[in-house]
Amino acid sequence: MSTEAPFTPREKLFEKQKFYQSIHKHTYLKGPMDRVTSVAIPAALAATSLFMIARGIYNMSHGIGKKE
Repeated sequence: MSTEAPFTPREKLFEKQKFYQSIHKHTYLKGPMDRVTSVAIPAALAATSLFMIARGIYNMSHGIGKKE
């Protein structure tokens, strides 16, 4: 039986491991685009939900949008 070749050479893998292990950040913020998925998207969802809650409370307190 022949063994399958690895997807990336070992040397490149070791270089990437050394790079990521040398960064002193949280694990989920080590990549270049990780701030978008870990910070920006949850912040946008939180802001949207707070806006919708505030608008709903305003509409309820002023009687806007009631069905007859």
